Amino acid sequence: MWHRMTDTSRPLALVTGASRGLGFALAEALADTHHVIAVARTVGGLEELDDRIQKRGGTATLAPMDIVKADAMAQLCRSVHDRWGQIALWVHTAIHAGPLTPVDHLDAKDWKKSLSINTDAMAHLVPYISHLLASDGRAVFFEDNHGGEKFYGHYGTTKAAQIHLARSWQEETRSIGPDVRILSPKPMATHLRARFFPGEDRAALAAPAQEAARLLPDILGA
Repeated sequence: MWHRMTDTSRPLALVTGASRGLGFALAEALADTHHVIAVARTVGGLEELDDRIQKRGGTATLAPMDIVKADAMAQLCRSVHDRWGQIALWVHTAIHAGPLTPVDHLDAKDWKKSLSINTDAMAHLVPYISHLLASDGRAVFFEDNHGGEKFYGHYGTTKAAQIHLARSWQEETRSIGPDVRILSPKPMATHLRARFFPGEDRAALAAPAQEAARLLPDILGA
């Protein structure tokens, strides 16, 4: 499960969905100030991330696993607790982009995958990871408002449900912590967006690294 577990005096940042796109870029940037625990299914992406982090002089622990598997995530959280105690930051970027399609053409397999990754996983991720976060820790989610738009039945519905759950947690913890933040990234040249807009001029979009740099002050700031 684990690659290159490292003892560190730096605060810990857990990034779920760290193998590509915004998650990759944020994990790389956070490594300047944190020891990064990077979670994703794609081993190759995690290994590339680790190489980039090492070149920056940072450290990472790689956890190649599927966030929808509750037992695996429970084991991860227990391992983090036993080794380090608490984490300072959780950044959640894992997402599934079901294809754009009319609602009456929704594919059951795509719907199930969208629901399990975008929504159902939150039912164990938040309870498990909340116990790792210090009271002054922070959890960060990223909204992408397509709920109710035509052809976004898979993605828009399940992503909206994820963010509504995060907003409930945000209200519940407002006075006691952890600090739950919901940020709005600009359109980026990612694999996810390419699935929605395959003919789009990607030169006009922000690079994930640029957007990570713009969002980082809100992620780390008081």
